Amino acid sequence: MTEKLLEISDLAVKFKGMDATTFAVKGIDLAIGRGEIVALVGESGSGKSVTAKSVMRLVGFMGGTITGGQALRGDRIAMIFQEPMTSLNPVLTIEAQLAEVVIRHRQVSKAEAGRLALEALNQVRIPEAERRLKQYPHELSGGMRQRVMIAMAILCKPDLLIADEPTTALDVTVQAEILALLKTIQQETGMAILLITHDMGIVAEIADKVVVMLNGAIVERGEVHAVFNNPQHEYTRRLLDAAPKLGEMRGNDAVAVENTSDAVLSVRNLVTRFSVRQGMFQRVVANVHAVENVSFELREKETLSLVGESGCGKSTTGKAIMQLIQANSGEIWLQGRKLGDMNASDMRETRKRIQMVFQDPYASLNPRMTVAQIVAEPLHIHGMGTAAEIQARVLQLLDRVGLTKAQADRYPHQFSGGQRQRICIARALALNPKVIIADEPVSALDVSIQAQILDLLEEIQEEYAISILFISHDMAVVEKVSDRIAVMYLGEIIEIGPRDAVLSSPAHPYTRRLLDAVPIVHPEKRRERKLLSRELKSPIRPVGYQHEAIPLKSVGFEHYARIS
Repeated sequence: MTEKLLEISDLAVKFKGMDATTFAVKGIDLAIGRGEIVALVGESGSGKSVTAKSVMRLVGFMGGTITGGQALRGDRIAMIFQEPMTSLNPVLTIEAQLAEVVIRHRQVSKAEAGRLALEALNQVRIPEAERRLKQYPHELSGGMRQRVMIAMAILCKPDLLIADEPTTALDVTVQAEILALLKTIQQETGMAILLITHDMGIVAEIADKVVVMLNGAIVERGEVHAVFNNPQHEYTRRLLDAAPKLGEMRGNDAVAVENTSDAVLSVRNLVTRFSVRQGMFQRVVANVHAVENVSFELREKETLSLVGESGCGKSTTGKAIMQLIQANSGEIWLQGRKLGDMNASDMRETRKRIQMVFQDPYASLNPRMTVAQIVAEPLHIHGMGTAAEIQARVLQLLDRVGLTKAQADRYPHQFSGGQRQRICIARALALNPKVIIADEPVSALDVSIQAQILDLLEEIQEEYAISILFISHDMAVVEKVSDRIAVMYLGEIIEIGPRDAVLSSPAHPYTRRLLDAVPIVHPEKRRERKLLSRELKSPIRPVGYQHEAIPLKSVGFEHYARIS
């Protein structure tokens, strides 16, 4: 039998303000053997993170109390949190932060701490590790920062690593690299991993055992193959069904687009660059080539997905279309009118026809306004109706997105993440737009909530005849919503075509890499991933740089990327 490294028995956690019968978690029994990877699975609020933090004795800082027993063989536990930027000190170099950990716990010299820090960065396969030591957190990508957090966690050679949603905010390719890294380090060191996640694809990719939590209690547990092949609890089956699976839409008809004569939205040769300034006089020394010669068409009731990793320019493209960012050159046409030629009055009127849904709904909502006020605000700004008519319209919109009249007077913090995104969608619909730009609208949501929001977008598209530009990095999600797919890399569209053509016969190596990175939601189809030290090329170019276009791979009958 595997030696038990961690054993939790009858764990209960309660927070101040809860009544006598309410617990955040209650009756938790959990054991992890040496060298095992155990996935603790559940949606937000299920109690999985509270369970993990109680092991680290961090729950006390949240005002919690713990009953029950815990026993750990050894004294070395480390934890990786979901958002590395909030866990790293922005004013200290990577070397200083890594050295601080090893000096505190191993009482070594500063020189030895620096050597161990470099060794840890090499162990997590960070390219140019010596240079990274001198950098600050903001100078690294999200994937690099997460690798630094893993390096920090393994510096003291822990017996148990607790990874709390370590890949949720990362691109699917970076996620694959982090999972491969965790698996490799676990095999090299023999440590155990408690992996906290809501994504059953990640569980299938890496876990040995699965523990499913719902409402603060464990509802199912077992070997990963047994749980996936024969889930016993309805909630486990629901999690498995909600996980987007690449290939499940194959054969379903998508909208065919064979000409561009009556496009709702037309983007032609869009270029957006940002200046990099240095020195006392802030001279421009380089430019970030964020978007380069991007062109595409969007037709009525069509969903075109713009896909790529962070930094590829897809969100910048969306913001430039919305005129939230000033493009350097190119043309944007909405229903036959060129946006760049409009005066302020015309642009104000045009904004009614194009709206945006952002990735983080909480950051998009005014915390001091009620839901009714938030949804009504665009109607008041554009003078669309009397007070009574606006109130009726607000209630109609809330009902349409699955919220009730009773919730209209609540504030954003009183809603879950999925409910807040529904509020953002209701606000976007208020002005009866023809185009919605959805920028990563489900990437921060649990898989079951994600599925609900995607279904809602599909329903309102059909009901209101809306065209959607869907921005995402997740090919499995993109497959579910798209009619056509455009793949972006280093600011350019490198491949474009009908959904099934791009997914079944990708013409560009980068598209194939995005597809290969998607986890397969079954452990029996688990792939052995090679651990690579890969970075996206920088889009920063010196002043005077002559840009050379990446060859476009046009799939099927469409070739939109070079419209004159």
